[in-house]
Amino acid sequence: MALDTHMILIILAANVIAAGVLYQRLDSLGYTVPFKHSVEAIYEKLGIYHAAYPQCGQLQDTMFILTSSRVVHPDGVRPGAITIRGGKIVDVSDKVPAKPRYPVIDYKYAVISPGVIDVHVHMNEPGREHWEGMETGTAAAAAGGSTTVVDMPLNSNPCTTTAELLKKKMKIAEAKAKVNVGFWGGITPGNAHNDDAKAKVNVGFWGGITPDNAHIDEVLWGMLKAGALGFKSFLAPSGINDFANVSRSDVAGAMHFLLSKGAPFFVHAELVTDVEQAEENPDPRKYSTYLATRPAKFEEDAAHMLIDVLVEEHIPPTRGFFLHIAHLGDAKNIEAFRAVKRRLPLSVETCPHYLLFAAEQIADGDTKFKCAPPLRDEANRRGLLDAVASGDIDIISSDHSPAPADLKETQSGDFLKAWGGISGMQYLLPATWTAVKAAGVDLFQLSQLLSTNPAHLASLQHKGLIAAEMDADIVVWDPEADADTSAAHNRHQHKLSPYTDMKLKGKVLATFVGGHKVFDEQQGVFDGQCGKVLRRKWLDIIRDKKQKSVEL
Repeated sequence: MALDTHMILIILAANVIAAGVLYQRLDSLGYTVPFKHSVEAIYEKLGIYHAAYPQCGQLQDTMFILTSSRVVHPDGVRPGAITIRGGKIVDVSDKVPAKPRYPVIDYKYAVISPGVIDVHVHMNEPGREHWEGMETGTAAAAAGGSTTVVDMPLNSNPCTTTAELLKKKMKIAEAKAKVNVGFWGGITPGNAHNDDAKAKVNVGFWGGITPDNAHIDEVLWGMLKAGALGFKSFLAPSGINDFANVSRSDVAGAMHFLLSKGAPFFVHAELVTDVEQAEENPDPRKYSTYLATRPAKFEEDAAHMLIDVLVEEHIPPTRGFFLHIAHLGDAKNIEAFRAVKRRLPLSVETCPHYLLFAAEQIADGDTKFKCAPPLRDEANRRGLLDAVASGDIDIISSDHSPAPADLKETQSGDFLKAWGGISGMQYLLPATWTAVKAAGVDLFQLSQLLSTNPAHLASLQHKGLIAAEMDADIVVWDPEADADTSAAHNRHQHKLSPYTDMKLKGKVLATFVGGHKVFDEQQGVFDGQCGKVLRRKWLDIIRDKKQKSVEL
């Protein structure tokens, strides 16, 4: 029986929309989709673009133009107009066309920057959702202008040390992400024999390396194939029983495999040794008591050991691989890192709390400032700021590591018993800007520290810049206005933070994740989940390496 014209049109339309969904899915996984923009143009002409590319956030439009007199372009800050379609930036020009095709949102003199990429956060889910969780963590990220966060393998329970555990974490994130989320993988003593995820922004994940799995290529490769963006290890005890610290030989053993796969190696760089107490019964409520237990020597010994391994193992600069120093707290290490960074694959991160706070200002019993490595003196703080301004520090991340008030020992004020970790993911942008602008860092360099360089570390090839073909991950903010640091505006599960009620410059006006507006200063955080789980595209990396070997 012949089909009538209406039925044929319905079938054709259904197939076109299905193809659009498939294209969108492939594109979201990071694969290059042939003729993507041509297909989108056809959808637009047919009037079915919204069906193929449904909007998620607070805007009804899936195609629009953002404009401002201060847009952070890849080569500097100047006026600009950014055309967004289907979650991508399709064009960037100096001004809005005389007859724009799409609705225009004019942010006047506000800054439009690439979305912040926070590569060092602890979401703690599954297993320790009462510490944070994907739902609250990614809501806070959206409110703070972070469009992508990368979750550490701890302090979830269990830690993320196998492909199966990573997949479970990713599934949780898929259900709850308001921003993009990626993951660093984790390796621990028990995971070599273990066969054996909720977010509002984009999320990625780091894997972890510990003594038992540091030499087991199958475990590491399994996590990479599952989508881990790289790996995390501790040289010092982590404070979590199922995430043991690694040794020099473990680092060396794992490094060659990670080098061969172009995967970054994130290291908590403290080598803990015995410390002689200056007094017999020091007061645990004094910050100086805690500081004495983690001297700068721990960080300095670790730095020299890691540099030695890179040199002795003949680790060359290689696409994708970095030995990444997490949360540098000791400014004395900068000289050693500077001397080798040009010839070794080394990158360095610090956090806003090391740039804003100093040991001298911490009151007795104020345990919300406890972290590891610890906050050091004012001279050290200024040294780290100088290193940021000079470019010796590559990335600034939050190292968001919250805990309930009882674990922070807020009642006793005991620094020796309190959990070490600072809650601050929501304040990464304003806290960093407040700290570094006094050191001469401008809006362009800030964008490199918070967006471009983190994207490079995590191999997020379509993020970190405002340019055609990049993901439409964008933050709009006012660097002259005060950020809202009140407890009422804090979207984290626990409100205890050293940033609460602090005067910070840099008010977030809007956050766009994949073209979806997930935060607005008036409307707050969008109720739905617009973020994606970010997975490393290993097939593309292998293909790229083969192509480079042919060229050589």
